[in-house]
Amino acid sequence: MRVAIVHYWLVGMRGGEKVLESLCRLFPQADIYTHVLKRDAISERILRHNIRTTFIAKLPNAVKWYQKYLPLMPLALEQLDLRGYDLVISSESGPAKGVLTDQSCTHICYCHSPMRYIWDFYQDYLESAGWLTRTAFRYFAGRLRIWDYACAARVDHFIANSKNVAERIHKHYRREAVVLYPPVEHARFCPADGNFVTPDANAPYVFLGQLVSYKRADLAIRAFNASGRRLLIIGDGEQRKHLQSIADSNIEFCLRQGDAETVRLLGDARALIFPGAEDFGIVPLEAMSAGRPVVAYARGGALETVKDGITGLFFDQPTPASLNAAIDRLEARYSEFAPQAISGWAAQFDVSVFEQRLAEYIDGLLDQKYLPGVLSNAPDFW
Repeated sequence: MRVAIVHYWLVGMRGGEKVLESLCRLFPQADIYTHVLKRDAISERILRHNIRTTFIAKLPNAVKWYQKYLPLMPLALEQLDLRGYDLVISSESGPAKGVLTDQSCTHICYCHSPMRYIWDFYQDYLESAGWLTRTAFRYFAGRLRIWDYACAARVDHFIANSKNVAERIHKHYRREAVVLYPPVEHARFCPADGNFVTPDANAPYVFLGQLVSYKRADLAIRAFNASGRRLLIIGDGEQRKHLQSIADSNIEFCLRQGDAETVRLLGDARALIFPGAEDFGIVPLEAMSAGRPVVAYARGGALETVKDGITGLFFDQPTPASLNAAIDRLEARYSEFAPQAISGWAAQFDVSVFEQRLAEYIDGLLDQKYLPGVLSNAPDFW
């Protein structure tokens, strides 16, 4: 069976690329298609594959400016020659599913999110963009929506990374999707000897993630400015300088280090602060794998991964006062959050579980390829 994997872009190792790594393990001979490739930012496992880029990669400074070339990506995808493949798997949160496939080919889309900047976060994107980008994007966004909606009809079967995203797929594309939560490297974050150490009361809270507007690091900073508690912000992004300018001395910034250092910093944390409404959010499960509770905004994918009162606590309003009230509740009950129980809950999201269920699902689809309605009748994995 000839397999092609289409991934939006390969410029770093985040949640989408972890899913791609699992696909590479399941299909070690698969060809990978992507818009741009930054080889030194991608794992060796992915680089073992035959990786082909679209013409976007040949445009000026494409590795850095790839998002500015978004209006050209529909054309780039449709130029890919996927004749002869039996199975195409698109990994989607930017444009990836718009490829053209043979009638005999099965196209499965693992959707991390419908394109945020043309659907749910369109107004947010406009507010944060410069005037030239804002003007151009108003012109292109409507056309991209029409193309994106049409592309959904090219997909035979949708898999969503959360119930939250499945609802958005139905909202924007009018398509059903089964849910399969993305893989978490649970064992990497657990102590090697199996002994969890409870951090002392002076240990810092941690925010871990890209410093962009929808992650809401600014909300965490304002809350910790008010409380005076220690906060360690791990990450980088377009908002870094602004965030540093509004942070008090109790807040420390750290560029995201290698995997081992990230594991150590999470293990030494008092708890993880997760103030954004995200599609799914792997970082809370990485913190929980390390036995650390999570204080999360009660929206988006966190509602499916954090067990309120057992693995963490929610705050209801995106305000510093609401976040600090949740942290106060956590501190009052901190001894109730057992690290072993928290990590045990996160174990069900492990890579091995994801790969087994994905393999079973794909095998089932291929066995029943010509049966009508197989997707709409398929049960939710979770």
